[in-house]
Amino acid sequence: MSVSIQRLILTQSNRRRLQQRTYGPLAMRSRELAAFGMVLILLLTPISGCFGGDDSRVDAGDLQVDTESVSAGFFQTLELSASSKMSVFLPFLIKDPASGFVQNSTVLDFNSGDTIAIEVLIPPRSEGIHLLIGEYGRGHWPIREDDESWSTWYARGGDKGDDGLGAIRVPANNTTYDTLEVHSSVMPGEVEVKFIPSTRDSTVSWDEGGGHSSGMLHGRIVYDRLFELSDPTDTLDPVDGKAGYFDRWAGQGNPAYEDAALYIIGELESFGLEVIAHRYEYTDIMNVQNPEAYNICAYKWGSVVPNEWMVFGAHFDVAPPANAVLLDPHIVGFRTYGTRAGAYDNSAGTAMVMETARALADFETRRTMVFCLWSGEEGGKRGSDYWTEYHVKEDNPQVTVMNYINLDMAGVNWPGGGGAPHGDPDPQIDEDGYPKDSEVWPLRVYIGPGPNHDQLDQPEMVGLSNWIGSDALGLEEQMGTLVGTNYSADTWKTSVWLDMDRPEVIVYEDTTARSDHASFQDNLGTVTIGFGGLVDGYWCYHQVCDTLEEMEDWMDTTGKDYGDENTGLANVVNSLDMITWWAMLTFFHCDEKPIFNALL
Repeated sequence: MSVSIQRLILTQSNRRRLQQRTYGPLAMRSRELAAFGMVLILLLTPISGCFGGDDSRVDAGDLQVDTESVSAGFFQTLELSASSKMSVFLPFLIKDPASGFVQNSTVLDFNSGDTIAIEVLIPPRSEGIHLLIGEYGRGHWPIREDDESWSTWYARGGDKGDDGLGAIRVPANNTTYDTLEVHSSVMPGEVEVKFIPSTRDSTVSWDEGGGHSSGMLHGRIVYDRLFELSDPTDTLDPVDGKAGYFDRWAGQGNPAYEDAALYIIGELESFGLEVIAHRYEYTDIMNVQNPEAYNICAYKWGSVVPNEWMVFGAHFDVAPPANAVLLDPHIVGFRTYGTRAGAYDNSAGTAMVMETARALADFETRRTMVFCLWSGEEGGKRGSDYWTEYHVKEDNPQVTVMNYINLDMAGVNWPGGGGAPHGDPDPQIDEDGYPKDSEVWPLRVYIGPGPNHDQLDQPEMVGLSNWIGSDALGLEEQMGTLVGTNYSADTWKTSVWLDMDRPEVIVYEDTTARSDHASFQDNLGTVTIGFGGLVDGYWCYHQVCDTLEEMEDWMDTTGKDYGDENTGLANVVNSLDMITWWAMLTFFHCDEKPIFNALL
């Protein structure tokens, strides 16, 4: 994959404009709901007071929770008991006890003496959860901005509810719990807040990634999968001579690729998913037919709208050697082309998709989940192109792909990554240097289609990505939303990043990039989100030295003048944990309410 870096961090005014245009964090906004929202405000006024509740006050001390701390990264059943009449807003993912579906937040009503048990997904990388408390039957609630955490919201006085951004309660419709819609023209009024801290247990030592080694999904288990795929131990395996799955060059019936495909099929089937091997014929410019497009897709059929698909994808082919030459640039001093393990590109993405499939396999979902490992990405996105163009459009025309999540390369940027975002004394791009190259350095959350460099074309997905990253992932201080307003179309991608003091994790829009998300945008008009990092700036990109050992060396910050003091292994685990959780949380939100292409 190859994507450049992007866009200007939003000013306060731009951020406000974004909030007014996007779905909010809860049940994401649409333009057609704007008028309905104002009507709903009036309808709810009798139960909520004058746009913010009445003068009756509740006390946070009147709400008791059956635990003093919660376990991060798990769905946990909380027992909430009220000693006075109140309503409680839970702005977190919850599980509907009747359907098993995951829902984005709710409000619970309590009479004095009531106890309610509810299953809540405790954010994996935040300080804890904030429960908002108001008068009984309350219809309007304050809400944080997309790009801030609940802790920052509370510290700045967001609980006063006077900043013109609020969530409106919507009665349950075929669900157990009420939902909420976010609107920018609501003055919700003041609430009480109860904070419950979270802890995240370690299952291995800190140096081995213990800080991110527990939860329903976590970085250490993704790392272990990545190690299995790229294990360099010599064996008598007749295919590639390695314990891992090396030499996965797509096309020509390559036995190493076929061997890896059988491994992936077996693993996905063991999760209880229906696995289909999609083979497509590719005819090259010499009119030679090749069995190159061999995709592996695992299906978990939706319970409500099975013909609406949510797709996770990563390519598992690796860059083939040019002219059968595989030279280590560390030894020869120059780069060629081709790899064997492809740890970074893209065993990492393959591992993340597989572990996300494992974690989600037991969930009931409204829409069909599809987990795909693509072939032929390195040859021009041929696997995903064939699948979208032929399997979806021609063979299954009744299907709509609602959103696509792309996982292509992870683990050599934040929170390690060679120092460029972490205190490099020279912030300018070094065209000739090693390890720096012509690539800028943030870890990228890229969204599209976005043909315009100077505006947000998909503000709903941008808003959702910010909402997830700023609180659940604890990235508020590292993250920047970038847009190229008032910058040249030719230079803005680098210029705005430097001007914004180089945020370490960026959310941005860009249609370009050589990865599989482009197939979904071009062929289906699907709104996509992807995660990726360095390309040419990583010395071992598309090189034989693209190994897990190299990734760990690259990410090691012990004794360095940037980043926190951590081993390379711990930083790789941290990065894998953050990206995989980001992808899965995006899925939960979009299963409830997909994000449609705002350009259509």
